[in-house]
Amino acid sequence: MLKPVVDWDTCVGCGACAEVCPEVFELRDDKVWVIGLDKCNTCNCQEAADICPVQAITVTEE
Repeated sequence: MLKPVVDWDTCVGCGACAEVCPEVFELRDDKVWVIGLDKCNTCNCQEAADICPVQAITVTEE
């Protein structure tokens, strides 16, 4: 199972990840939250991590 992790100290709240993978990421209060961890295998979490302009998202395999 893939697991995305957001580094809130690095996240700038641009929302690019939520646009690519709205099933997993949601922009709230200028930070991104992981809302659908169980859906990471059905969306494109790695693309969301790759598109992050500040590399605030890492995706690991569990």
